[in-house]
Amino acid sequence: MELDDFLYTSAGRGRYACFTGANRLMFITHRTDKYTELDEVKMVIKGGCTWVQLRMKDNLNLEIARQISRYTLFHSDHGFCTCCLNDDLEMAFKAGIHCVHLGKNDMPISKAWDRIIEKRKEDLFSVGATANTFEDILKADREGASYIGLGPYRYTETKNDLSPVLGLEGYQKIMEQYRKADLKIPIFAIGGIEFEDIAPLMETGIDGIAVSRAIINAEDPVEETRRFIREINKHKPDPYRDDSGI
Repeated sequence: MELDDFLYTSAGRGRYACFTGANRLMFITHRTDKYTELDEVKMVIKGGCTWVQLRMKDNLNLEIARQISRYTLFHSDHGFCTCCLNDDLEMAFKAGIHCVHLGKNDMPISKAWDRIIEKRKEDLFSVGATANTFEDILKADREGASYIGLGPYRYTETKNDLSPVLGLEGYQKIMEQYRKADLKIPIFAIGGIEFEDIAPLMETGIDGIAVSRAIINAEDPVEETRRFIREINKHKPDPYRDDSGI
């Protein structure tokens, strides 16, 4: 099957299937001296998070990926928890993870879908993409991305080789272009986001927030997860878009 045919026949399955109203907070792991990746995933799931992205930049480890994959499947009290692996599609296959997030310097999205289709996993998989500009979003959407991580909002130490910081004005400008282009792909803000940033960011029309340190560094990460989710859920998805987008 050609990629374009696949995207039309399985839109809402392989592309946008996991992006329901509950999946508006993405937690991204970041190992610290205090917590392992699994510790962090356990805490945020207890707090109600239903979407975690496993990032292991300096300690990529298949066994950890498998542990977290199993945990997200069987330990959520809030229904299915989506697990996403950063960068490595082949490790995602091995770990039983059905979502991969690809940065701008990683495997092209279209090539990832070719491999996913080859493995006969197209009805299960989602492929996220990183974007820093509106042009990045257009390109990723054309190649079949399931969602966009748009950022960074501000400087963050959790990621090396940052793209230019967008700030609130950058998000407002890009989301205006997004609406004019009548795009449907879900957009999530990422990069140094704090609790106080949620309201102004959500008002730009994005679909959700990706967070790491703001939750990990909280005195009570479980309760902070709950607090983030409550605040995000005060804001409806982009009012300029119909309900078919996600």
